[in-house]
Amino acid sequence: MRRSEVSVPENNLPPELLNGDPDGFAWQVWHERTPRLIERLKDAHPAGPGSAALDGLLTEIFSGVMEPLGPHAHDRDLWASWGAAHFGKPWMDAPFLWSESYFYRRILDAVGFFESGPAAGADPFGHLKAAELTSGEMARDLAALEELRRLPAAESGRAKLLAALWGNRADLSFRLGHAASLEERLVADDGDPLWAAFGPAADVVVVADNAGRELVADLVLIDHLLAHDLAASVTLHLKPHPYYVSDATAHDLDACLDRLAGAGGEAREVARRLGRAADTGAFTPEAHDFSCSPWSYRRLPDDLAARFRAASVTVMKGDLNYRRLVGDRAWPPGTPFAAATAYFPGTVAALRTLKSDVVVGIAPATLAALDAASSSWRVDGGHGLLQFRP
Repeated sequence: MRRSEVSVPENNLPPELLNGDPDGFAWQVWHERTPRLIERLKDAHPAGPGSAALDGLLTEIFSGVMEPLGPHAHDRDLWASWGAAHFGKPWMDAPFLWSESYFYRRILDAVGFFESGPAAGADPFGHLKAAELTSGEMARDLAALEELRRLPAAESGRAKLLAALWGNRADLSFRLGHAASLEERLVADDGDPLWAAFGPAADVVVVADNAGRELVADLVLIDHLLAHDLAASVTLHLKPHPYYVSDATAHDLDACLDRLAGAGGEAREVARRLGRAADTGAFTPEAHDFSCSPWSYRRLPDDLAARFRAASVTVMKGDLNYRRLVGDRAWPPGTPFAAATAYFPGTVAALRTLKSDVVVGIAPATLAALDAASSSWRVDGGHGLLQFRP
């Protein structure tokens, strides 16, 4: 191994990011975003069963202690073992990654997602996802595929890769004139070695992040890899059930494919090609329960670790997957990406828009320029990164 690829030992990892730092991003999430999210859910489902439970959850977060799931929960014992160190203590004392995951499990509990009744199996965030798919921005993205189709394969491939990276800010039109400004907002760019990992025999795994425009961008990129002999097969990992607000599930995949098919032109062709690829096994959606757990990828179960190990490359999409990959910890930003991810059982890449504190692999000169320009570059969604570890 090169020095930069030496793994960081478990007993030498930086401390986890906690909720209770008033200057930290987690504090802002809990005190600003979380109350707004609760209100949006209540407004969207005024006749739903969860309004009082949602209010109670918010009260618990700010003035009580973290409570375990009730006796009705099918996974109560599992979460009881996972949360033994946190239950009975204030939410602000808990690690951000762990408690944020548990918060969304409690959301599903509050609305009765796993129970019998009118809300059983209903995505509490479904109305937000549906609105994005029918938005004017989505329509412009799909129309822009006609322009990308006319570009040379290498140029359109790069555009689609960056569209997938930018996630909710994805602009499939790329509008050509915007390309330079998007490139300038990358704080790390390992696009060339990542692209070299693709090829006619490549077995690619894409771990999805958000539904809507981001998932559509992911599907366009997957189609490009398959259609241009840059992958023999692509597996798309989705969440087994709703998780964070817009995390992609199998239902969201179907909705995105329907949206592509209904748009006509190149968008419809993308849907058709992916449908044929699914029929032959070249394109396979999968889901794993670990995707909705509160842990980093250092705790990968054996079966999922084996799948990532066998892949030619695993592409981790989005901010949450990045936090789980490197660890939601107080990493010095100059820590090599290869060192922070050397434990991972296979070749891995991260495509991420920066929306939280944690970041690694930033060159000293780049870091100095970013810090001088803005104190919020890590969390404002205005910068992205593309990192790769063979």
